[in-house]
Amino acid sequence: MAVLDENGPEPPTPHADPRGNPLLRTQFVIPARPPTFLRRERLHKHLGEALATPLTVVDGAAGAGKTLLVADWAAAQERPVAWLTARLAGKGCGTFWAYLLQALRLADVPLTGDIGTPAGPGRVDDALLTRLAGELSARDAPVVVAIDDYDQATDPEIADQLDFVLQQAGRGMCLVLVTRTEPLLPLHRYRAAGAITEIKNAELAFTPREAAELLTLHGLQLQADDVGALVKRTQGWAAGLRLCALAAQGQTDPREYLKGFEADRTTIADYLIAEVLKRQSPRTQDLLLRTSILERFRPDLADALTGRTDAGLILTELHRENAFVEYLGHGWFRFHPLFAEILRAHLRVCCPRLEPELHRRAAHWLRRSGTLDETLGHAVAAGDWEAAADALVDDLAIGEIFTGLRSDALSELFSPMGPEPTSPATDLVRAAQHLSRCDLERGLSCLERAEDALARQNGPSADDGPGPAAARLSCALLETLAARLTGSPGRAEAAARTAEQLRSEVPGRLLEDHPELMALLVTHLGSARLWAGRFRDARAALTTVADSGRAAPTAHLREECMGHLALIDYLNGWAGRAERKAAAVVAAADRCDPPPVPGPGLASLVLAAVAVDRNELDRAETLLDAAVDAGHPLLDPVARAVHVLVSGRVLLARGDARAALEAADRAVVADVASPWAEAHTTAVAAAAHLAEGRPEMAVKLLEEEPDGEPVCLAGAVRAELAAGRTGAAIELLERVRPQSQVGPAITVGTALARAQVAGEVGDLATQRRLVARALEEARRERLRRPFLESGPWLRTLLRTVPLRGLAEGWLVPGSPSSGHPEPVRERPPLPVVRELSGRERDVLRRLAQMMSTEEIAADLYVSVNTVKTHIKSAYRKLAVNRRHDAVRRARELGLL
Repeated sequence: MAVLDENGPEPPTPHADPRGNPLLRTQFVIPARPPTFLRRERLHKHLGEALATPLTVVDGAAGAGKTLLVADWAAAQERPVAWLTARLAGKGCGTFWAYLLQALRLADVPLTGDIGTPAGPGRVDDALLTRLAGELSARDAPVVVAIDDYDQATDPEIADQLDFVLQQAGRGMCLVLVTRTEPLLPLHRYRAAGAITEIKNAELAFTPREAAELLTLHGLQLQADDVGALVKRTQGWAAGLRLCALAAQGQTDPREYLKGFEADRTTIADYLIAEVLKRQSPRTQDLLLRTSILERFRPDLADALTGRTDAGLILTELHRENAFVEYLGHGWFRFHPLFAEILRAHLRVCCPRLEPELHRRAAHWLRRSGTLDETLGHAVAAGDWEAAADALVDDLAIGEIFTGLRSDALSELFSPMGPEPTSPATDLVRAAQHLSRCDLERGLSCLERAEDALARQNGPSADDGPGPAAARLSCALLETLAARLTGSPGRAEAAARTAEQLRSEVPGRLLEDHPELMALLVTHLGSARLWAGRFRDARAALTTVADSGRAAPTAHLREECMGHLALIDYLNGWAGRAERKAAAVVAAADRCDPPPVPGPGLASLVLAAVAVDRNELDRAETLLDAAVDAGHPLLDPVARAVHVLVSGRVLLARGDARAALEAADRAVVADVASPWAEAHTTAVAAAAHLAEGRPEMAVKLLEEEPDGEPVCLAGAVRAELAAGRTGAAIELLERVRPQSQVGPAITVGTALARAQVAGEVGDLATQRRLVARALEEARRERLRRPFLESGPWLRTLLRTVPLRGLAEGWLVPGSPSSGHPEPVRERPPLPVVRELSGRERDVLRRLAQMMSTEEIAADLYVSVNTVKTHIKSAYRKLAVNRRHDAVRRARELGLL
């Protein structure tokens, strides 16, 4: 074809421009495609539509691949293509038209001498343009004119003249403009008439599949995930991908290089600085560098960083020029990720002390008009911890340290904060961090300091925010948590009353935006009430959160409250209800990523307690392990007390009365004693004494418990009978008041105690009737332990008719008419690889007492990591991988 290509024929001697300078041949050459050029068929096909419209605009950023795209397409055309690079031709309209006329001649477009030449470098006669348009309109087939670097033709008169020729040429010319900026032509008219083909910057971006093909051309084979990550970071920018590929070719591990390269240390930085940054005016460069610290920005935010008022015009122009500034809508802009990286690196080199001040200004502006995350990020980057803490507290977001999707991020964000400065907000944040880790001593110290400072404060905040009310409400939240952790129900109630009074003093929108704050407070209040044994009040509070909807920030709290409600059901004797609630919590936790904090520990303990009632001891031990080893501490006295209770019951059921007694004697430290916790652990201790033949000790323990705790009744009756005091056992039963709210786990035990007394006095008919009723109630929920703990008198009775029929299949061997009896599997003994060390035996003995890793460490005065090392070593020597397997194997070998 008659066009100067890289392999094409020599052109005739070029004419001179209006200044008398020769027209440089390089401006008419279609650029060569490198060997690694990738033809992208979707773009090639789209560009083919240029022949159907008079105007085509390929508009993209520097290095977007637009020139090579059009060059490849032009070289493949069978018809003449006039190519012009406007880098030199844009120096005035006369020079431009002189170059364009020469491009047409080189493409073998016959032009008569009547057209003439431009009158001067900056002037063209209308007659020349009219005659040129006339000759083009007379052509049978259109001539394709491709103008590269059209953005260099900055004279608005050139656009008007080009539009005139294009309109008057009719179907005689197809114009293809390759440009970094949207041309000044009246594009709206062309769009309305359907007379334009447009390929924009977004379409020029490489897709992951295209990027993979490009990397293959460079000899690089990457996994799809790695290619996707590279495309995301470069946003499919052609030059960035090519430069990355070239740099990776020289690396020993191209994959690792492309995963973590530093953009400011590559040729990408040289390219963007030369092609984008240095082309801007000093004022624009200053704005680009200062706003590079921002993930996104508005003109007024940019003005706050520059101290000027021209950001709106500059950003709009940069976006129009495709200068790696993207418009996000609603007045917000952002930089291309690689451009932002390079600008930030350039800022640190040029102005190393400016960055903290810019972050401080950004935080100040964003606190009024941005998001909390952005405000916190910039305040922390500026080292302004007081501003960061103020923003968190004033936004009522302190609860997010404990729950929600941002809890880990917030904890990490504030972790570098030292002991200074000290303000109410910084002390509240420190208190929240310490309390979230159950560090009561430091947490309470910081909380007390914050409360003292707030007591001396009055009036609104400096930023017209919610004032001290938000900080005091945050204090109330932390007070309820502290009360829960210390087992102080009265303190929790006082904090809850304070919170209720403060709710009206903070903006309602803040409470709506942060539902986790009040949900946390009510959860802690409910747990404190539960500890106090006020089950009805605890249920009311916990149900408020559990039924609070599906808001993401309170999801973990809803599960936590369900775990507490499951415990209330269990303590009231409703094992089936408790199991269903607790199982739902554990299932929800298993689906969570990341797992919830504090995790499903209490729910697992409730399931373990139910498993003990059913004599499913292996399952109970597995659930105990899950609760203790889940990676989350047992937060409060409630969970710790249940752990002690279930551990003791498992040990007792396994026949290790001494270890059960030791477990029951482990005190749960709290400001106020819990009636149910004391009653249940006393019942375990009394049962252990009975098992070892000490009924008098059991009687003495149970005498100290109040009459209103039914869990102690069965044990007290058995103890009195074992001590030979049938009259005392009868008196105990006469003092029992009917309770309509308790479930089978309590009523079955009471019925069996009455049955044992009836047998002692010779009332066998009543005894059988009571046992039959107990069997019927227990069978529904497979409650086996009350029968196994009642003593030998019951085993003889269960062989009689009709009681045997009620017990068969779930309590005693026989046809499984109902229920699911626990299968018994004998396991072969496992060899010990080596003898356990003395310290490993110490640790193993405490494992047998169901102590947690933290408790063992404290008891032995060693670190938690040291305990874990000993546990791992003991497991290896015993050839096991679970706690209860290790304890069982050690007992078989006589090591315990």
